[in-house]
Amino acid sequence: MYNVKLFNKISHAAMDNLPADKYCCGEDVENYEAALVRSAKLHDMEFPSELKCIARAGAGVNNIPIDRCSEQGIVVFNTPGANANAVKELVIGALILASRDIVGGIEWTKSLAGTPDIGPAAEKGKSQFVGPEIAGKKLGVIGLGAIGVKVANAAVGLDMEVWGYDPYLSVDGALALSRSVKHITDVNEIFENCDYITVHVPLLDATRHIINEESIGHMKDGVRIINIARGELVDEDAMCAALACGKVARYVTDFATEAMLAQRNAVVMPHLGASTPESEDNCARMAAFSIVEYLEKGTIRNSVNFPNLKVPYEGGYRICIIHRNIPNMLASITTRLSAKGVNIENMGNRSRGEYAYTIIDASHDPTAEELEALRTLPGVISIRVIR
Repeated sequence: MYNVKLFNKISHAAMDNLPADKYCCGEDVENYEAALVRSAKLHDMEFPSELKCIARAGAGVNNIPIDRCSEQGIVVFNTPGANANAVKELVIGALILASRDIVGGIEWTKSLAGTPDIGPAAEKGKSQFVGPEIAGKKLGVIGLGAIGVKVANAAVGLDMEVWGYDPYLSVDGALALSRSVKHITDVNEIFENCDYITVHVPLLDATRHIINEESIGHMKDGVRIINIARGELVDEDAMCAALACGKVARYVTDFATEAMLAQRNAVVMPHLGASTPESEDNCARMAAFSIVEYLEKGTIRNSVNFPNLKVPYEGGYRICIIHRNIPNMLASITTRLSAKGVNIENMGNRSRGEYAYTIIDASHDPTAEELEALRTLPGVISIRVIR
């Protein structure tokens, strides 16, 4: 029986992949081998020695201490693409909100309550909320991951001219991207040419404030910008200044701050990006599946801190080793096992940055002495056996 701690209210759909005969799940579970989390902040938490993996039911992992987890051999999973459709739909809505002052029109119309002949009175004032159509306009999509590709393809379907930028476009992303999307290799081309810009990149040191005073300065006057990804991707001071002078005609963001709420031409939403029942179910199922695959088979997929690795498993004795990516590590592991008389029947190894992961299927159940011979190898972080 595996213990799984739930740090938030997780969609019951997760239980589809966590059968009760194998998994004990709950918010009060102790000595847990796995954790499921949405938004709870784990940076100040002490983890039990039994913890082997944390699965985030969502894409961002800023609430998880990734470096500490890596040093302790705790695999961190996320669920890329599980909420992509929900976010895509919100971005399409944001494109319309960025063009037509729908929010302002609704609020103004509400203010007419009690006015005689309200219909004609409302129509008389509609000119102050006029905005352009999006068809035929240039949309720049910065980041062509699971969400960015869906946004780009949907915008093509709305007759927009779509320019996409992503220096790390994956093979799957390239195959899924509409041929009508113009792939840009220099993000400045998007800044200089597009009428609408939407950002879909993770928050890293390299992407923080990717929309800033300098990049806005290169943009068209009256550009419309959408940020449903991460608030910190946009330099708030620069955006406020650009909105005030009209350089940016409208900014639609999913991240509320006092400064943005004070801007007349900012449309601020309460982080609705993945807030659909379908998205929450998808994320929960995907996160739970990652936990099951790792605990029961040693398979790592969608990890943010260790390499993905899958080795076919048909039962038996599987040794899973998380270690540092250093020279001769694999040779040292196999030599130690051979010296102890362990026959290796199958093996897989992958590295990622300074870390690596090795799966070894052994001919017999490794003894404590055989495992200790591995643990004493310099560079080994954690070892477990699946039986």
